[in-house]
Amino acid sequence: MTMDRPQPAGSNSETGFWLDTPEHQAWLMEQAHRQLEFFSASCRNGPGFFLLNHDGSPQPGKLQELHNTTRLVHSYALGHLVGFQGAEKIIDHGMAYLESHHQDPEFGGYFWSLDGDRVKDDRKLAYGHVFVLLAAASAKQAGHPNADKLMANVRKALDTQFWDDDAGLFCDEWNRDWTPFSSYRGMNANMHGVEALLAAFEGTGDETYLTRAGRILDFFINKIAPEENWRLPEHYTRDWQIDRSYAGDPMFRPAGTTPGHSFELGRLQLQHWDLSGRPESGAPYSARQLIEQALHDAWLPDGGLAYTLDFDGQVANASRFWWPVTEAISAVAALITIDRKSEDERWYRMLWGYANDHFIDHRYGGWFPAVDETGKIATSIFGGKPDIYHSLQACLFPQSGRLSRMFPL
Repeated sequence: MTMDRPQPAGSNSETGFWLDTPEHQAWLMEQAHRQLEFFSASCRNGPGFFLLNHDGSPQPGKLQELHNTTRLVHSYALGHLVGFQGAEKIIDHGMAYLESHHQDPEFGGYFWSLDGDRVKDDRKLAYGHVFVLLAAASAKQAGHPNADKLMANVRKALDTQFWDDDAGLFCDEWNRDWTPFSSYRGMNANMHGVEALLAAFEGTGDETYLTRAGRILDFFINKIAPEENWRLPEHYTRDWQIDRSYAGDPMFRPAGTTPGHSFELGRLQLQHWDLSGRPESGAPYSARQLIEQALHDAWLPDGGLAYTLDFDGQVANASRFWWPVTEAISAVAALITIDRKSEDERWYRMLWGYANDHFIDHRYGGWFPAVDETGKIATSIFGGKPDIYHSLQACLFPQSGRLSRMFPL
C-alpha cells in the first residue's frame, strides 16, 4: 500500500479483526461521509439528478435511468440513518422525481429511463421495479412521509405483473402496456428482488416479503448453485432452465457467471437467515460456499476481481470493476460477523487494501469504476463515477454489527 493514503486500519501484521477496532470503524464512517459529500452534487436545481465526472462536476445531458434515481434515494436514506447532514434533500428530490416523472400515469409501473421531461425508454423492467421497492423501504426507515404511498404503488406492479407465484420468482420485462416483448428470465433482477424484499420486511414487518425472498433464495442457492459447483448462471429460459447459450449485453447481461452476484446473494442469504430468527439450517454453509467459490475463481494473480467467468469458473472477462470488490467486502464482513475465521480476515484486509490503493479517489471522493491490469484508472467503459450505491454499502454494512441492511446507528 502507498503510505501517503489514509489506511483502512493499522498494520496488516496485527492480530485480531479489523471490525473490532475503533480505528477501522472510524475510517469506514469517514469514507462513507466522503462519498455522501461527493454525490450530493448529483442533485439538480430542477427535476432529476446529474451523472458526475471524476472530479464531481456534472456531466452534460439529462438522461435518467430508474436504477440511478432509486439508488440515490436508498443511499441517502442510509446516509440519514448515520447522521449525514443534507441527506433529506436528496431523498425528497428523488421521491418527487419517481412520482412526477418515472411513474407511468396511464398503465402504472415505472418507466426505465427519461431524458429530461421526455420518456426515453418506456419499458417496464423487474430490475428497475425492485429498486423502486428498495427506495421505498429505505425511505420508510428514514421516516419519509411519502414512503408508504410509493411502496403500495410499486408493490401493486410487482404483485400483478412480475411475481410468478408458481415459480416463486420474478419474471423480467414488459412493454409499457404490460404486453410481453421477450421470454427472458434472469438471476440479477431476482437477486436485487431479494435485497428489496428483505428491506421491505424490515420496514413493515409484512411476512409476505420475507417469504418471497426465501423462495427466490431457495431456487438459486439450494437448487441451482450446488449443481453448478457453487457458481450461479445468470440467464434462464421462460420455464427457468439455465440458458447456457445466452449472450446479451456484454456489460449488463454478460454470458456465463458473474462472481460479484455470488457475493451479493451469499450475503443476502445470511441476512434472510438472520431475519428469520437464525433457524437451524444450511444457510450459513451455503452462503459461505458461494462467497468462497467466487473469491477463489475471480481473484486475479495481480489483484482485483474478474468481472465474469465461464460456467467452469475460468475467467471470461478480466475487467476489474469497483462493484465486485465492494460486494466481496460486504459479504466477507458478514461471514466474519457470524463466524470469526482468520482466512476471512485475510480476505477482508486484502480486499480493502486493493480498494484503497486502486478504486478510492482520495482527492475528490467517491470510487473510480474501473482500473486496468496495471491498476491505472480505466476510462473506456464508464464516463465519470456511475453511482454511490455499491461503495457506500461497503463502508456502512460492516459497521452495523448486524446482518440486516437497514440499521439505525
